[in-house]
Amino acid sequence: MPLIDTHVHINFDSFQSDLDEVALAWRQAGVVRLVHSCVEPDEFSGIQAIANRFPEVSFAVGLHPLDMDKWEASMPARIRALAESDERVVAIGETGLDFYKAEDREVQEAALWAQLQIAKALDLPVIIHCREAAEPMVRLLKRFWQEVGPVQGVMHCWSGTPSETQWFLDLGFYISFSGIVTFKNAHQVKAAAQIVPCDRLLIETDCPFLSPVPKRKERRNQPAYVRYVADAIAQIRETSPDVIAQQTTENACRLFGLSLAV
Repeated sequence: MPLIDTHVHINFDSFQSDLDEVALAWRQAGVVRLVHSCVEPDEFSGIQAIANRFPEVSFAVGLHPLDMDKWEASMPARIRALAESDERVVAIGETGLDFYKAEDREVQEAALWAQLQIAKALDLPVIIHCREAAEPMVRLLKRFWQEVGPVQGVMHCWSGTPSETQWFLDLGFYISFSGIVTFKNAHQVKAAAQIVPCDRLLIETDCPFLSPVPKRKERRNQPAYVRYVADAIAQIRETSPDVIAQQTTENACRLFGLSLAV
């Protein structure tokens, strides 16, 4: 069954020397589509160039919560203009909240709100990064839902508890699991993976980070390894990897408006 890696960063320097070989590996592993996330808008042209080389790549545009030093009054207009400039843009992000050692919470929340507004206006999903911020995240999203309206999206590289997972499921979000779900001691992530409904489940590598078991010794993760995430989730949910592949591929196509024909 085909697989979709819903979160990659293959524009990073660690892929520059052998990206053609990496692409061959993901194709041989059955990965038919990739969603390339965006850390900050200056990456946009480089991500476009990758999508020009590999037609199975779609992408997002946004500003990561750890890059708030780049946030300025003109940033929302820039993100929106870039999102409207290329039909291969399928999401806004990654955006979100990262309160691990954060001292800029108000700026992060303002940037997230602005990017949610863009997603709402353009009818695009959001790719949400959430670290040590589940409660403030759900509060902000509920307020946005009440004041502006709901937005579709995905909680990417999810590592929250089952109860936190349910908060975001109740808001209509998809939940995407990375190589963390393969780690021996990732008990709460495995528990969360058990409760996500079949129609809200996604998989990703978040490469080049978080190489899954059995590739943990490799410092660089890559899209081909998303199959190990699918295998782990299949084991956790007591089903087959083919079932997980089918479910997550259908879900990714629905959320991001992807077609398997490229």
